[in-house]
Amino acid sequence: QLTMSLNSSTLLNEENTQGARRNMECLESLLQTPSSFQDNPLQQLQLASQEVLEKAKKSGRSKCPRCSSSRMFYCYTCFVPVETVPTTEIPTVKLPLKIDIIKHPNETDGKSTAVHAKLLAPDDVTIYKYPCIPEYEEKRHEIALIFPGPNSVSVKDIVFHLQKYTKKGVCASDDDCSREPLLKKAKIEPEEQKNPNECISSSRSEGTRLKKIIFIDSTWNQTNKIITDERLQGLLQIELKTRKTCFWRHQKGKPDTYLSTIEAIYYFLVDYHQEILKESYKGQYDNLLFFFSFMYTLIKDAKCCAGKE
Repeated sequence: QLTMSLNSSTLLNEENTQGARRNMECLESLLQTPSSFQDNPLQQLQLASQEVLEKAKKSGRSKCPRCSSSRMFYCYTCFVPVETVPTTEIPTVKLPLKIDIIKHPNETDGKSTAVHAKLLAPDDVTIYKYPCIPEYEEKRHEIALIFPGPNSVSVKDIVFHLQKYTKKGVCASDDDCSREPLLKKAKIEPEEQKNPNECISSSRSEGTRLKKIIFIDSTWNQTNKIITDERLQGLLQIELKTRKTCFWRHQKGKPDTYLSTIEAIYYFLVDYHQEILKESYKGQYDNLLFFFSFMYTLIKDAKCCAGKE
C-alpha cells in the first residue's frame, strides 16, 4: 500500500511562512513524498497496490469510458474506473453473500461510498435508487437489513434469529424451484424456540441461510423515508455497535459508530466471516476499502497541510 503524508519537520519549518506558499508546498509534498501515517487506523489493511491511484492523482481528472464525464479515479454514475485507472489494476473481491444497497434519491452521488462496493465487488453488489427497490417479502427468511434500532441484533446472533422464520411454499434449492412455482404471497411464521447453543454449534452450515444483506445509503437524517418503507418491514435487522467510523464526512451530532456505507459493508463481512462462518480472517475483504483508505489518507494529509488539524 502506498500512502502519502507530510514530513513533520517540513510543517514546523514552514509554520510561520505565508499561508498561500505553505499550502502550495504541502500540495507538492502530497504528490511526491511517500510515508506512513502513524495515526491511520486503516494502515494495517492488506491491500492491493495503490500505485494506480497515485498515478491517477498526479495526472488529475480523466474521462469516464462510458459517459465521458470528467471524474477523479472512478465514475460514480456509471460505476466504472476512469480512463487513467485501468480496470485490470483494480482489485476485485468475492463476497460470501449478495449485497443490495438502497440509495436515497437525494444522496449526492459524488459523496457516496456505496459505489466503492460496486466497483470492487461487481458480481455481488447491486445498487438501487429509492423508491425502485425489490420486493423482499418472499425472501425474508434469508435476508437481513443493516440498520441500528431497538430491535436490531448483533452479527453473532443472526443464525439464531433467522431460524425464527420459515418460508411456506418456497423450495429448499434452486433445482426444486425449477419444478414447483413459488406461492404469490409467502407467509412467515415463527418456529419453535431453539437452544441458542445448538444454533451456534451448527452456525457454519446454518449460516448459509443468510443469502443477502441490505444496506441503506443516505444521510442519517434521510433514512426514515426508506427504513419505514413497507417492503423492508419484518426483515431481521442487524446493528454494528463496536466499530468507529473513519469517514471524513461524518455527520455532526451522530455517534462515531454510525459508519459510512463501505465501512459498514466491510466490517459486517469481517464479523460475518468470523462469527458465522467460523473462519479466521486473513484480509479477504480488505480490498473493499481500496478507494476509501486511499482517499482517507489523501484528505487527512490535505487537512494537515491547510492547518485544519
